[in-house]
Amino acid sequence: MKKIITLSVALIACFSFSKSQTFSDDFESYTVGSKLGPQSPDWTTWTLGVDGGTNDVTVVNTDNHTTGGSKSVYYSSTSSTGGPTDCVLPFGGTVLNTGHFTFTAWFKIPANKTAYFNFQGNATMGNLYTLDCFMNATGGISIQNSGTPVATGTHPVNSWFELKIDANLNTNSWELLVNNVSQGTWSNLANQVYAIDIYPADAAAQYWVDDVSYNIVPYTLLPLNGAVTNVAVQAGLVSQTRVPSVIVRNLGTTAITSFDLNIVSNGTPANQSVTGVNIASLATYTVTASTPATLIAGVNTFSATMSNVNGMGADADATDDSKTYTFTPVQAATGKVVVGEEATGIWCQWCPRGAVYMDLMHQKYDGFFAGIAVHNNDVITNAVYDAGMGPLVTGYPGALVDRLTVVDPSAMETNILTRVQIAPKEFIINGATYNAGTRELKVSVTSTIQQNITGNYKIACVITEDSVHGTTSAYNQSNAYAGGASGVMGGFEVLPNPVPAALMNYNHVARLIKPSFNGQAQAFGSSATTGQVFTWNFIDTLAPTWNVNRINIIGMVMDPTGKIDNASTATIAEAVSNGYVSGTLATGISSVEQPDAMIGLSPNPANDNSTIYLNLTSESSVQVAIYNVAGELVTKKDYGRLAGSMMLPIESSKFTSGIYFVNVIVDGQSTMKKLVKQ
Repeated sequence: MKKIITLSVALIACFSFSKSQTFSDDFESYTVGSKLGPQSPDWTTWTLGVDGGTNDVTVVNTDNHTTGGSKSVYYSSTSSTGGPTDCVLPFGGTVLNTGHFTFTAWFKIPANKTAYFNFQGNATMGNLYTLDCFMNATGGISIQNSGTPVATGTHPVNSWFELKIDANLNTNSWELLVNNVSQGTWSNLANQVYAIDIYPADAAAQYWVDDVSYNIVPYTLLPLNGAVTNVAVQAGLVSQTRVPSVIVRNLGTTAITSFDLNIVSNGTPANQSVTGVNIASLATYTVTASTPATLIAGVNTFSATMSNVNGMGADADATDDSKTYTFTPVQAATGKVVVGEEATGIWCQWCPRGAVYMDLMHQKYDGFFAGIAVHNNDVITNAVYDAGMGPLVTGYPGALVDRLTVVDPSAMETNILTRVQIAPKEFIINGATYNAGTRELKVSVTSTIQQNITGNYKIACVITEDSVHGTTSAYNQSNAYAGGASGVMGGFEVLPNPVPAALMNYNHVARLIKPSFNGQAQAFGSSATTGQVFTWNFIDTLAPTWNVNRINIIGMVMDPTGKIDNASTATIAEAVSNGYVSGTLATGISSVEQPDAMIGLSPNPANDNSTIYLNLTSESSVQVAIYNVAGELVTKKDYGRLAGSMMLPIESSKFTSGIYFVNVIVDGQSTMKKLVKQ
């Protein structure tokens, strides 16, 4: 039986004498084995109004919840990417952003299977995801806003349970209940709903749905009513500072032109008077706190109270004037820095997601996180890093946090918060000297042992660069988020596909990893004791096109299992300020002062001519590019595939006197040589 009931009910406070709309569907009136959409005036598919196809769900009698009934709908997918079933139920045909909204459905999820649905925020499917609800194979529930969990809970496995989402859209107060037991409350990022989308999201998705219902109690605006709808504080770690923000909303018919706001951060109040605004009826306004707050250990409490709207003292409804937000920040282990390595590519249409989340993690966990974007098969690829990263990921984008199991970049935060709490076996500091004339960078990575250790620990040095950009189409970023159909993604949804080079800046780009992807073996010998100090030196010449002011030096230590135990990060200026420490030169380091067994350059200094000497053990592709000290390309040549001992002449007679950089690229691996023209 399916029914829609509209009735008048007397409600308290601001909901008084509004008409309530109720919908319920137990699927008993439909034909078993037939698609739901053509039988129902309410249910449809992701392509609104297109019913009965592969996106539609089939009515079944294999299981049900309704007492005395026999029917339900069954969702499943055999595709790793989900679908094709994708059913939509609009909530009355309008966007709901005021009043009280309740959604209820009964689910049954077999053991080791998953379920998923989302709420859409408006009538264009995919334009606004109000929330995502993931139910995993072990009985966990995660409500997420744009990939960030806002509420978690549990559900019974292999038995029917009621899932309810209750939302006061006036005050942006949402709650998840399972079998009428609260699982958590939150303020939603998008405080509006239009429809539910039920979609089996992965290969493990198998579940029945029955007794779907929703209830809408509309809201009647009062003459003058200001409300606090959200108090937001970005998640962080103990000791980090955060600036609270407060969203207020006009729930009256009169425009709001001024108000007072009292923000209390961990017991410390701060009063702010807001004037000169014009907040229209049902519009919102965001107030940023004038005073930052330091996150403390334990429960952090932030509250905001709105008062004196339009200088009139108390407004028409005091129940929506205040809101409180609490959370417990993670306590980071002393000296700990977590490394995130992201496999990405300019050619990869979903890789903007990796760029957005890498930047977000840097913003949220600055000083505790070092991000490295490892490019594949594009103009800014480092072949050594790419070759090491490729076998560890299952696709692009993919991310490793401290070289644990690969995750989507949007899921890095969970692993970061886990790893940052683990006390490292060593503290690391980067030192450096830099010669601006020759662009030679010498790095010292010094490790002070904090716990007795045994086994083959390894050390590596990574150079990354921020804001890398170019002018050719090779820098055009492929962008699956263009147009917004795939949701909001850090601004990429309003950019074209591809994003032209002029609009792209690539951050955290892996330029070098020395001496190899797996690092220098036996960095601390076979064992080390607390207090011992080890220093390794790394030397290289920075390419003339790299911006030294945007270079980051990352030292990292890997444990005997290959996981990154700890890291350190510094700009060149910070590392120089720390001081360079002479230590052991890591093997495999190329230095302009040391001969290279494969590539030589002579005579140097040169007058009329110089020669590149190659000793290639196998057939390899070879290119040579020469830059002046300003980083400008002087000449470039592609020699195709060569083998054996080769001599490649340089007509240095055409060069003016000064310093040049000869970049020899063999099978994608660059070696930089300094050439002095007399």
